[in-house]
Amino acid sequence: MAIASRNVSGVFVDRLKERITMGDGSVQTREAIRESIDNGQTRILLDHADVNYIDSSGLGELVAAYTTARNRGAQLKLLNVDKKVHDLLQLTKALYSLRYL
Repeated sequence: MAIASRNVSGVFVDRLKERITMGDGSVQTREAIRESIDNGQTRILLDHADVNYIDSSGLGELVAAYTTARNRGAQLKLLNVDKKVHDLLQLTKALYSLRYL
């Protein structure tokens, strides 16, 4: 999995690509989010435009990242979530924790 990161007007944007699955995909997602929080970013946006699949491990990483961000005074939001991922978040009730744009 590849992650393209950039800062846009004070918002740290991580564009996630391909799949967020057990192993490298979820580890890279976790590290990118924690690194941005450690660097003082308080507004983080995860762009899912190029994510075509997420498994339970990836979902767990998103929820853990949201919790970490909230506990450290940062905001984490999701952008361009496709229908499959949206349905999975809704099915697991993670939708109530994560915010969408």
